[in-house]
Amino acid sequence: MYDYLIVGSGFCGSVIARKLAEELDKKVLILEKRDQIAGNMYDYPDENGIMVQKYGPHTFVTDKPEIVEYISRYGGWHEYVVCTEAEIDGQLIPSPFNFKAVEMMYPPDHAAELIRRLKARFPGEERVPIFMLAECGDELIQEYAERMYQKDYIPYTCKQWGIPPEKLDRSVIARVKIVLSYETKYMQQKYQLMPDVSFTQFFGSLLDHPNITVHTGVDALEHLRADTKTHTVRFQNGEASVPVVYTGPIDELFGNCFGRLPYISLDIRNFTHSEDYHQRTPIIVYPQAEGYTRSSEYKYFYGQKAEGTTVSFEYPMPYDPDAPIGNIPYYPIINDENLQVYQQYRALANQFHNLYVCGRLGDYKYYNMDAAIERGFEIAGEIAAR
Repeated sequence: MYDYLIVGSGFCGSVIARKLAEELDKKVLILEKRDQIAGNMYDYPDENGIMVQKYGPHTFVTDKPEIVEYISRYGGWHEYVVCTEAEIDGQLIPSPFNFKAVEMMYPPDHAAELIRRLKARFPGEERVPIFMLAECGDELIQEYAERMYQKDYIPYTCKQWGIPPEKLDRSVIARVKIVLSYETKYMQQKYQLMPDVSFTQFFGSLLDHPNITVHTGVDALEHLRADTKTHTVRFQNGEASVPVVYTGPIDELFGNCFGRLPYISLDIRNFTHSEDYHQRTPIIVYPQAEGYTRSSEYKYFYGQKAEGTTVSFEYPMPYDPDAPIGNIPYYPIINDENLQVYQQYRALANQFHNLYVCGRLGDYKYYNMDAAIERGFEIAGEIAAR
């Protein structure tokens, strides 16, 4: 008999499981639909011995030392700073766009004047959303913003999300800012890390506790029933009503009764090459290419010494649970319309006294890994308080 049931073994589910098992001495059962732990962070050695991230590139980033201390309990980590390029008009330029990108796209005098104005208009700013450039009132800066918006943000957004930028919440587009220096780091966070071995090994250590049992390849929704009369989520054909932590798509938990929430999925295709490295940077984004958005060379990420190299290409597509490919929900499509539907599901979930919903899919929120861990802390705290 278990004290808690957790659906999903990504960051939220696994952190909560460890907290309950270790700090509250509770027996926890994790049901994972996929045949592996670690959610979208799952990685594995391919046929050439190169560690590959099955669900696309991930680097652990955070500004919070307490988060670094926590993950370091369950495995070693080393600093790894991601550098990225974008292919625009057949030319590879730094991404996010920095002063070097400006110099590559404009004649020298024009570039120098644009850089001077950017420094003057945004003193002390390291990175700013493209919207700030577009609305600043300086014609030269606004032309630069419009150029990048047309050549990068619009085509990339339409391809990645399947909708025009104006139908997507601004926070999503603002995640990638314009860099007001020659800085080449893709991300700003103080701590940028990769596991010494693998993300899968880290999750294995996190879940390695005598009070935790993990069953993979099990669709929890086949064993759960939301009883609207008693406001209880029941497990195993209604025979038990243990507390349930659910990290899957919230709409699917309730049979899509308010309609499906849309997510973006990915078709990820891996290609091997005989040379040591195929790309000059770990990641290249392709706003203007047909179909695919990004390529990742994993040999860079892990510092591997294997012969040859593996590069993956990502082809975005709408999430369809019935499709033979693209049936993993990666990213919630956040806009006002979808959030209104989500709030209906959240209000319904709040009526069930033994249910805790969290995670990127449960909260319908674009979490980074450190935020998912914090969300796990929050839910574990709520459970402990009860």
